[in-house]
Amino acid sequence: MDGESCIRKAYDYILHGDFESAIHWFELAIKAEPDNAGYYHKCAVSCARSNKWTKAKHYSDTAIALEPDNSEYIYYSELIRSKLLLEEVGVLLASVPPRLLEAGDKLAEVISLDPLSFDGFYTLAMVRYTEGDYERAGKLVKEALKLDPQHTAARRLYADTRRKIRKNSKG
Repeated sequence: MDGESCIRKAYDYILHGDFESAIHWFELAIKAEPDNAGYYHKCAVSCARSNKWTKAKHYSDTAIALEPDNSEYIYYSELIRSKLLLEEVGVLLASVPPRLLEAGDKLAEVISLDPLSFDGFYTLAMVRYTEGDYERAGKLVKEALKLDPQHTAARRLYADTRRKIRKNSKG
């Protein structure tokens, strides 16, 4: 089967919400046309939708290797990288004791890769709050709330940071 036929089959599966089968058909398209960057990119997108971030990164990196100047591929690769970094941050924060400094550095990178990452802003705000840097925590959680104004925990963190800032300015 040629690559384009495999792609059509993959899209049929996507329309039915079966991303696993879609990925399989994208991979068949890649085998049929291994120099087609678009196929790798489409497979990366489907892997990402299935939360297979490592696999998504592999296909995304290959698409960029084939078409290094494609801004869409680069943009999507940065989003995938930010998701992988968020997973690393989760491990760092779950450590005993939490590795706040490393987590903060990775979260800053998440935000630079994906400036619309609510999780990046919110989690970095929580890290800064835990470190006692209430000013920065307040600014970061305010950015998070711009992305998701109804997020209850972020609203609570914002209120907490404002209280701490007021308390510190009085004391």
